Amino acid sequence: MSERPNLLFLFSDQHARHVAGFSGDPLDPTPNLDRLAARGVVFDNAYCPSPICVPSRMSMLTARHPHAQDCWTNDDYLASDRPTMAHALGAAGYRPALIGRLHALGPDQLHGYVEREIGDHSPNWIGIPRHDMGVLTNTNEPERISIDRSGAGRSVYELKDQDVARAAIAWLERAAERRRSGDTSPFALTVGFMLPHAPYVAAAEDYARFAGRVGPARLAAPAADHPWLQWWRRNRQILDVPPEHALRARTAYYALTWRMDALIGQILQTLEATGLDRNTLIVYASDHGDHVGERGLWWKHTFHEESVKVPMILAWPGRLPQGERRAQVVNLIDLTATILEALGASKLPNAEGRSLLDVAQRAAADWPDETFSEYCTDEVPPWTGGMAVRQRMIRSGSWKLIYYDGYPPQMFDLAKDPDEVRDLAADPAHAATRQRLLARLLADWQPRDIDRRMRLRRSDKDLIGAWARATKPQSVHLWPVRPSDNRLEGWAGQ
Repeated sequence: MSERPNLLFLFSDQHARHVAGFSGDPLDPTPNLDRLAARGVVFDNAYCPSPICVPSRMSMLTARHPHAQDCWTNDDYLASDRPTMAHALGAAGYRPALIGRLHALGPDQLHGYVEREIGDHSPNWIGIPRHDMGVLTNTNEPERISIDRSGAGRSVYELKDQDVARAAIAWLERAAERRRSGDTSPFALTVGFMLPHAPYVAAAEDYARFAGRVGPARLAAPAADHPWLQWWRRNRQILDVPPEHALRARTAYYALTWRMDALIGQILQTLEATGLDRNTLIVYASDHGDHVGERGLWWKHTFHEESVKVPMILAWPGRLPQGERRAQVVNLIDLTATILEALGASKLPNAEGRSLLDVAQRAAADWPDETFSEYCTDEVPPWTGGMAVRQRMIRSGSWKLIYYDGYPPQMFDLAKDPDEVRDLAADPAHAATRQRLLARLLADWQPRDIDRRMRLRRSDKDLIGAWARATKPQSVHLWPVRPSDNRLEGWAGQ
């Protein structure tokens, strides 16, 4: 066995941290991840760099926040000369491999990975048609239809993840065969899942497992909420979701989480059966969460805990403790720095993430309990409702402050108010805390500068989009999507 450790990084899409047995969910939709948690360390206060897909994923890869890499929205391109975790692993002698989701736009569909299988389901370019979801069209977007058209059926996202799991299992079996033949080279494999991202449509057998067990959301929409959140509910037309539709979508989300967990279980079983687990750092995380109806909200896009907090598990036999939890405030950009340190790779130049390996090993290790997340868009994406936003969150100790450009801030003391129902931003008794956090949040992040830079980027993207529409460039590392593979039980005209 190689002395250098292996890496198995399992990265899901839109898995709400609270929908997991290891987070205390009594329905326990994650038995395999629960077993992984029992063999490793769970981080209870892990956050994403941005509560939408592309900026969160690109920040994770580069260990830089979105504003430090000019990648804020789901139609932003990460520059190919931005070093990533995969580049650092390659420079350290690994051959980093990716199976499944990357969600990067542009000609660079590797960003440092030297092997890639399965690929993404959507084109590499803006300006050309997206994948056709058939009867489930737009149910993968933050649109009301995703709640109304939910339940038992079949989504290509689930079919794709099945292919991803099969490919990952075959990859590990080949790695084990090479090991038996005398090749002691360590491996670094990332497996990217789509689930449990909407559509809220799950296989009938999985849906049946949770039907009648999933109840309504625990937290209702506040009667007087923050004005931007009120606007978001109105604009996304989710003020009047029928209870039966919400319950159906919530049930399907649990079923999708269960299926993702089952696929992860198959991969972990292969890792153990081949003996490759003995010197492998196993990491599980997700790019952001999902409200799943809590607070009358769905999808992500906010800085409430259901949206911005992510599950994070690290397991490493003989190197990390088993069955322990950490309360430190951490971020996905810290996870990247941690992986690089654990595998003996160089730090990423200009990285903002900090390795939390010491914290994983020792609960009392010194750590600055502070992190940030940002959500910025221009008015172009259809789900923005024509409103550009520049928002940022700071979590410092038990305090969370949310800055909304053009709106009042919010502030919560999560130690006394973990459900974030008492906004203390306007409370004179906490004015000093508000000013301290606001100054820290704005010290290296200015909304006017963000707006200027995003508008410059939009003019570049508009030209690339026009070029793509005219020339129809080929997409590579693309998994085929067939509209007819999407099904919804009881829906006519399929």
